[in-house]
Amino acid sequence: MIRRFLTQSVTAALLVIAPATMHAQFGGPPPGPPRPAKTIAPEDLTGYWVSIVTEDWRWRMVTPAKGDYASVPLSQAGRKAADGWDPDKDIADGNQCKAYGAAAVMRVPGRVHITWTDDNTLKVETDAGTQTRTLHFGGKLPANEAPSWQGYSVASWDGLRPAPRGGGAPPPGGSLKVITTDMKPGYLRKNGVPYSGNAELTEYYDRTNEPNGDSWLIVTTIVHDPANLNQDFVTSTHFKMEKDGAKWSPSACEAK
Repeated sequence: MIRRFLTQSVTAALLVIAPATMHAQFGGPPPGPPRPAKTIAPEDLTGYWVSIVTEDWRWRMVTPAKGDYASVPLSQAGRKAADGWDPDKDIADGNQCKAYGAAAVMRVPGRVHITWTDDNTLKVETDAGTQTRTLHFGGKLPANEAPSWQGYSVASWDGLRPAPRGGGAPPPGGSLKVITTDMKPGYLRKNGVPYSGNAELTEYYDRTNEPNGDSWLIVTTIVHDPANLNQDFVTSTHFKMEKDGAKWSPSACEAK
């Protein structure tokens, strides 16, 4: 009985291992190339969107007073930097766009225009500050990438459901996840609330389609910056879809 049991166990194990071993030894059809991000997108994020300010009005619609960094989990070093804010110096140094970097620009009231540059690259333009963000699917930060206001963004579809076995588009579900690094030091708020060049930005973009025909884009932003923050700074920003770009109005960065 023991011998028979051992024989059966070994046979079962070989049946499990054999296909993998044979594939490794004799090869098989190579895996196909990854499908372009555009074709597997769970939601269409393209179009013109206008920000609807439903929270943090006093910090977003006007420039807060110096030293007003309530609700931001600043460290002691971060508070010291914020207390030293000098917009005139920023202007003199050509740093008017410090509050329009990737970690803050989606919080600046205005409009965004999202388009596909190619099948694996999304472009996000803001009329506030006339900024352009490039979201790279399947890309890694190049070794020689120079820091910039918008940094380098790697995108992926998070929570994407698999396509049917017979082919076709995957069922709805999933968010656009964007991780941005290699940013120049900037401001989380226009009054000098800082983030460092080592900050890491994680974002989730979700679209909703309402029964009345409205479409909303919700951008959840997580800023991780131990140099200036005691914990991650998390915000949620809402945009409503517009039918076209008739109200698109690019403007320059403002330091005050």
